[in-house]
Amino acid sequence: MHDPFKITQPTCISFSGGRTSAYMLWRVLQTNGGLPADTEVCFANTGKEVEATLRFVRDCAEHWQVPIRWLEYVPMEPGFALIDFDRASRQGEPFEALIRKRQYLPNPVARGCTTSLKIRPMHRFLRHQGWTDWDQMIGIRADEQRRVSKIRARGHSTESTHETMCMPLADAGVTVRDVSAFWQAQPFDLDLLTVNGRTLEGNCDLCFLKPRGQRLALIKARPEAAVWWIRMESLNLASKPSGARFRADGPSYADLARFAADQGDLFDGAEEAIACFCGD
Repeated sequence: MHDPFKITQPTCISFSGGRTSAYMLWRVLQTNGGLPADTEVCFANTGKEVEATLRFVRDCAEHWQVPIRWLEYVPMEPGFALIDFDRASRQGEPFEALIRKRQYLPNPVARGCTTSLKIRPMHRFLRHQGWTDWDQMIGIRADEQRRVSKIRARGHSTESTHETMCMPLADAGVTVRDVSAFWQAQPFDLDLLTVNGRTLEGNCDLCFLKPRGQRLALIKARPEAAVWWIRMESLNLASKPSGARFRADGPSYADLARFAADQGDLFDGAEEAIACFCGD
């Protein structure tokens, strides 16, 4: 029986900086007796990950003795920069560079941030390494069936037919409970609040795809997190109002910050996060 974590050809392991993709990496290392040849582990930093995420990526590399490529988007050729924990952007610089180049803010209708800030820098790095065809391992679990079905139906990346998408966690039947149990037994962990398997500050700290109540709660806990998002919306980059806001169907980030300061409550129990495919 084929082991979905067994690597037999050039493979890129997409590490989002979350517990699920880290667990996937650990399973790969256990199955293959370390990181196989022609395998790259890539973490793409947008500059809006919280510090705990950056520490977690560093800790995984150190505890498991595995090299992790830290990448960031840059607007000029070759389209990526190789960095490390110390040199990683922490003030949203790659994300802001993308916004200024495109002259509009990503939004639920026209996102593009995941593709431009994460997927393309990885692709360009791999092609810079001379890769032409490869498997891309992503951390999607068996209990994320909607995401699994969408990716399986496509088969390859949205960016290239030469990249085959692999979901070993889904193939192995791994669920959020398995991931949680694994991390409870480890000597280190991602130091971010998790509720029902969801890391509230995961990926970009105040991502516009997160429910507004969740963003409000995060701003209440860390008001300084809103500053960058408010500044981006204040740029008024587009002539159309929808292009000057991350979301036109709700309060601006400045409004959210005011609500948070006034101890307002915008929680909507029925509102769900929109999947951004950044990984977990």
